[in-house]
Amino acid sequence: MRYIITFFWVFILAQMSAYVAASVIAATYDFTMGTIMAVAISIAIFLIPVLMPKESETYDIR
Repeated sequence: MRYIITFFWVFILAQMSAYVAASVIAATYDFTMGTIMAVAISIAIFLIPVLMPKESETYDIR
């Protein structure tokens, strides 16, 4: 369920940023580019916890 909610919000925010960016540069709004951006950002967000070291793998600096 958390993946669905995360993708939903990333999709909404990516579409909004694509619309604003297109408006700022006076280009046409491209729904496909916003969707590709949402998928790429979602994959990056899902990979962050996988790539982070686990608690037992951290080193004590003392």
